[in-house]
Amino acid sequence: MKILLDENLPRRLRYDFSEIEAFSVRDLGWEGTKNGELLRRMREYGLDVRVTFDKNLQYQQNLGKHGIRVIVLDVPSNKYKDLRLLVGDIIDALLKPFEGVRTVP
Repeated sequence: MKILLDENLPRRLRYDFSEIEAFSVRDLGWEGTKNGELLRRMREYGLDVRVTFDKNLQYQQNLGKHGIRVIVLDVPSNKYKDLRLLVGDIIDALLKPFEGVRTVP
């Protein structure tokens, strides 16, 4: 499984996903890419899941068309020290089958 950490997430969070191949938007040079184009690039690059704070993504994009699943983080902070505590919950959510969007926690 390959995941993409959205632009609004700390880049170093990718290192906390030891069993999962994780990339940040910045790793791939995709900063500033609009959602539709980002989903297309994800599909081409073989990325399976996008982790984001964007609660509206599911209403703005046809995720099924792209075959991309999304984990939406419903937390008040995007600071690394806070998000790293959620990595276990994110991995648990990823390992359970789902289509479309799943919210953590």
